[in-house]
Amino acid sequence: MNRETTRIAPEDIARQREFCALLHERSAARPTPPLAFVDTYGCQQNEADSERLRGYLSEMGYQFTDQEAQADLILINTCAIREHAEMRALGNVGALVHTKRAKPGQLICVCGCMAQEPHVARKIKASYRQVDLVFGPHALWRFPELLYRLVTRRGRIFDIADEPGSIAEGIPLVRQDGVKAWVSIMYGCNNFCSYCIVPYVRGRERSREAGAVLDEIRALAAEGYRDITLLGQNVNSYGKDLEGGMDFADLLAAANDIPGDFLLRFMTSHPKDASQKLFETMARCEKVAPHFHLPFQSGSTRVLQAMNRRYSREGYLEQVHALRALIPDIVLTSDVIVGFPGESQEEFEQTLSLIQQVRFDALFTFLFSPREGTPAAALPDPMPKEQKAANFQRLVEEQDKISEERHAAYVGKTVRCLVDGADEKGLTARTPGNRLVRLSGDRALIGRFVQVKVTGANKWSLTGEAQPD
Repeated sequence: MNRETTRIAPEDIARQREFCALLHERSAARPTPPLAFVDTYGCQQNEADSERLRGYLSEMGYQFTDQEAQADLILINTCAIREHAEMRALGNVGALVHTKRAKPGQLICVCGCMAQEPHVARKIKASYRQVDLVFGPHALWRFPELLYRLVTRRGRIFDIADEPGSIAEGIPLVRQDGVKAWVSIMYGCNNFCSYCIVPYVRGRERSREAGAVLDEIRALAAEGYRDITLLGQNVNSYGKDLEGGMDFADLLAAANDIPGDFLLRFMTSHPKDASQKLFETMARCEKVAPHFHLPFQSGSTRVLQAMNRRYSREGYLEQVHALRALIPDIVLTSDVIVGFPGESQEEFEQTLSLIQQVRFDALFTFLFSPREGTPAAALPDPMPKEQKAANFQRLVEEQDKISEERHAAYVGKTVRCLVDGADEKGLTARTPGNRLVRLSGDRALIGRFVQVKVTGANKWSLTGEAQPD
């Protein structure tokens, strides 16, 4: 895998936007604007990537639809983190053979992390003939060129070369939300956890220049965005590849100084790089949300070593103690894997005891999913699937109980919340710690901070009443 970082020149991005203009001419010649359907799987980084793809499509003259059958172009942005995500994406891609049969001119594009895996690309080439274009994350910045080649020449296109990871500024964006925004501050990962495919498909860590990140945040604040999340596979590594010495804590502090009434969030963090400096910065920066997502993955130090996580159970607990000492009301969430190859019953019990000791507000729980090409996929795995499933259920039930208890502590309190949307049940809002609150009220409240008295709670969310100004 190529470890170099390429910074895409402004003139190269300008060339891509020229392809957008050429495609826009073709769109304008149609009796009605072409429609694009963009479907996104996986993490927030994929969501941010899809916003850039929508930006390009908009410049090409596309409008957007939420119906595959109506679309002239379908773009599936995939995830490779777990087998289930891959199978679901491939199943949906397979079903598109029917939409294309009904609409023969339809273009079907598959991109993202799954598309970057050679074995998946081979499978699509051989068995999913309805797919016209396949490209990985490294090629996202030149999507207009790829699409122009597709519509002006015959033949399918597969662009999944092992290229250097890149940083490309100046790609247009179409954001999906007027209240919350994603800001990618870095791409790729250097950690090579033994179970994870991400470094192989997204490349090595590379940071955006601080000025570009801060300019984007400044523009979002001026546009009225109220909830801004800084994204990276490991945000704590930000700046290690840049000159000037600015690290993630410094970037967070600089973002906090930008004028405006908004919250700053970030994800995801790796415990090996979560520093006391970062905790202290969070504690003193009033715009930084009191929420920390800090994946621990296992409560066993031996299993952590086998995962190549490079911290211990004891070290993780020390970080939790240090964080809570500085920010007592911190909302702490995490990821955990049950059934890693070779995990014993005693080691699972260590994971369960860590959950009981820390008492996370919420937990994202996963059964181990082997990913082709990772070291963990080749490890012996003697524990029966039935035992793993039983352990998983015990862990989920324990965390559900803890989450319900943690949420119950909010009842009777009045909390400043951001009303961020609405669904069939009414308005939705978020506490500073990112807890979901359901409340009734006028949709005019969306995008505003309001005082909410919490009146009820369950393991998933809170309910409350908006208080008068």
